[in-house]
Amino acid sequence: MKRNLLAIAIPALLIAGTANASIEVWNKDGNKVDFYGRVYALNYITDRDNQTGEGDKTTARLGMSGQTQVTDSLTGYGRWEYEAKTGKNADNETRYAFAGLNFGDFGSFDYGRNDGVLKTLTSYTDVLPEFGGDASDNNLYALTARTKAVATYRNSDFFGLVNGLRFAVQYADNGDNSSTSHFNEHTLNGHNSAEAWGSVVDWDVLDTGLTVGAGYAQTGGHKDAKSWSAGVKYDNNNLYLAALYIEGKQKYGWDNATTERRADDLKTKGFEFVAQYGIDFEVGRLTPSLAYIQHKVKDASSLTSDAGLKGNDLAKYVDVGLTYDFNKNLQAIIDYKINLLDKDDIGARRALYEDGAFTKSQIKATTKDTVALGLIYQF
Repeated sequence: MKRNLLAIAIPALLIAGTANASIEVWNKDGNKVDFYGRVYALNYITDRDNQTGEGDKTTARLGMSGQTQVTDSLTGYGRWEYEAKTGKNADNETRYAFAGLNFGDFGSFDYGRNDGVLKTLTSYTDVLPEFGGDASDNNLYALTARTKAVATYRNSDFFGLVNGLRFAVQYADNGDNSSTSHFNEHTLNGHNSAEAWGSVVDWDVLDTGLTVGAGYAQTGGHKDAKSWSAGVKYDNNNLYLAALYIEGKQKYGWDNATTERRADDLKTKGFEFVAQYGIDFEVGRLTPSLAYIQHKVKDASSLTSDAGLKGNDLAKYVDVGLTYDFNKNLQAIIDYKINLLDKDDIGARRALYEDGAFTKSQIKATTKDTVALGLIYQF
């Protein structure tokens, strides 16, 4: 779904997630405004004996994207997107809010709340019906997910010289841009800043359907987090294959760290593999998908005082899913996450740290398989 539909006028990421459907409400004198939205009726089903993570996950989104033609070679653009959740502990979020200028072959520049620069690569495997996207986690890997206060320069087709060769450079200023939320506000030794910068390059190899990419990001100040990533995807003739490798290093701890849980030179790495195939029918399109996801931390036993902790895996599962597109506006999904975490893995406990004390039954619940059932209406 992530296609470069409006590359001439605005960067691809401006319209990511809105390519399938939107409503044009204004198009006059070089000014264009589109509205788009989505209602995602979603429920997670797990072991009924322990319902941690189970239940309603319904969300609703509303967004706007616009552009204005300043000159033949200069276009202004902006995007705003908001999401409301309706399930347990429901909250709201401004997902995107940025504006910028596009200079045609000379690239584009924008500022605001936007995707971290390494999202270009993590999006290769973030295509499952519901689950996946574990690499898009700013607490583990710098500039991999949405971030506030980012300035981004992007260039498509390398100044018009090489078709499909793209690169981007990004700077993030003191935001939730990476690594530990705990240390983001930490005042030890006067360090309470986490500036970040990164770059990424990817290339659609001729007309083969193959895309390869690599990127790097790091923070400054007290956090000193670094991320490296490389990915490859193949999208042609209804077949989609993708693989991602990512590695991270943090000088100090991770999210919700305490004196027991922080660690010097925290190292993480992950592998993600996805295969999908689209089958067209007279009405609609069915897309089965299969994926394997694994992220781990080096020597997890040294990161926490939890007794009996032995496993290094943060996430480990096989995903089997089906997506059925009735048309561009209506979609149904079923996604089965076969959880391979053990109760002694760090990943079975990490999500519970912010609750303070937690029970053995809560830990066991985070290792359960999960089925997601959803119906999506979008415009």
